[in-house]
Amino acid sequence: MNKEILSVIEKINTVNSGEPWFGRSLHSILEDVPVKKVYIKPGKTGHSMIELLYHMITWASFTLKRIEKDKKFDLKTAEELDWRVIDPKIHDWEKGVAEFRSIYSKIIKLLKKKDDSFLDQKVDFRNYNFRFLLNGITDHTIYHLGQIAYLQKLV
Repeated sequence: MNKEILSVIEKINTVNSGEPWFGRSLHSILEDVPVKKVYIKPGKTGHSMIELLYHMITWASFTLKRIEKDKKFDLKTAEELDWRVIDPKIHDWEKGVAEFRSIYSKIIKLLKKKDDSFLDQKVDFRNYNFRFLLNGITDHTIYHLGQIAYLQKLV
């Protein structure tokens, strides 16, 4: 049985590209971001939109790698990438958005092969299960999406 897994997938799809209760979807907002302004840090101290995007990529990647049971991309790797220095020659908006979409596509593809018992399994390198991780990464995405939407209007 995978009723709960299907619910998790539905929530991810709704947040990313559907019609979420809170407003516009992730992809709708990310596609409207003015690319020329993604590197601006309001007040020179906050995070830029591109920093937020790559931060979200880091933790979505961590989630994917935990589902895949990939021991190479461990917690230390994620923490080293988290809030990385953004180099405009390497980190561009369109590339980041495409990477983020790809990661979530892979997550959903893998989840479709799981049954609900998977959600009770402990996540490598953490003291919680996949239910907590998957709900948490979705909440994390919503949280930073709100920041990006706000920054988009601010800059």
